Amino acid sequence: MLHIVHHSDYVAPPPTRGSFAFDKYRLVMEAVRAIGDNHTVHAPHAMEREWLEAVHDPAYVDQVLSSSVPADKERRIGFPVSAEIAQRVRFTSGGTWLAAKLALEHGYAANSAGGSHHALADTGAGYCVFNDLAVSANRLIAEGDVARILILDLDVHQGDGTASLLAGRSDIMTVSVHAEKNFPVRKARSTIDIGLDDGTDDAQYLNILSRHLPAILDDFAPDLVLYQAGVDPHVDDRLGRLALTDQGIDARERYVIRQARNQNIPVASALGGGYGHDHMAVAKRHALSMLAMADENSRG
Repeated sequence: MLHIVHHSDYVAPPPTRGSFAFDKYRLVMEAVRAIGDNHTVHAPHAMEREWLEAVHDPAYVDQVLSSSVPADKERRIGFPVSAEIAQRVRFTSGGTWLAAKLALEHGYAANSAGGSHHALADTGAGYCVFNDLAVSANRLIAEGDVARILILDLDVHQGDGTASLLAGRSDIMTVSVHAEKNFPVRKARSTIDIGLDDGTDDAQYLNILSRHLPAILDDFAPDLVLYQAGVDPHVDDRLGRLALTDQGIDARERYVIRQARNQNIPVASALGGGYGHDHMAVAKRHALSMLAMADENSRG
């Protein structure tokens, strides 16, 4: 059973400028439904302002929520922040938090959006407005749901915002496995960064993951993994530089769940990146990613 978090407000009207495909979130749910009916949809609430401000600069939170983000910050984000988009990012942050709560109950759950790992304290960047991973991790620990969280970021781009927002915390570990020569040009410092060469294929990628992930789980012993499960390492991704196939993405997801399950660690995934001119093909990659993780979780 796939426990998937989704809200109608994830799909915001497309902004007047920018290249981000906001229809992806509707298409992902269409793909999940087309592939099978073994899923349950959970609706999140909008993340409360106090939890956004616990991680982000309150002045920036106010700019987003009042749709008054300065032009220079909108350029860094990649699109103007309308009232609809401001509402959307509150729900996607709430969605990652809810997916984590569901994962604690079921072993695995997914947010059909989120993974906005480039958002910084006082600005968004790279199509990211609020950092749902950092906001959710901070709230889960502050409210006593868990004591230690691993944020595992396997998006093709480094999770620079997550690393910056959570630097110095001993109760949250950030791990980023990414294409070294891809965005952002200036990397932040995660707890562990693993930069991959352009063209890294299935076998190379899985070998690197197997060399690092078991030891990370053993040494840090998290109570929960927040997994940024971007599918942009795919060979056909428009913004990626790696060469994973459909089979490689499937193997990656199953490996992550299997390693966590072996230590009884729940996993909550956020959608992350995936880009291409064929929006339905990208949506299907995301859907298959979540369904593979749910299937692997059911084998435990």
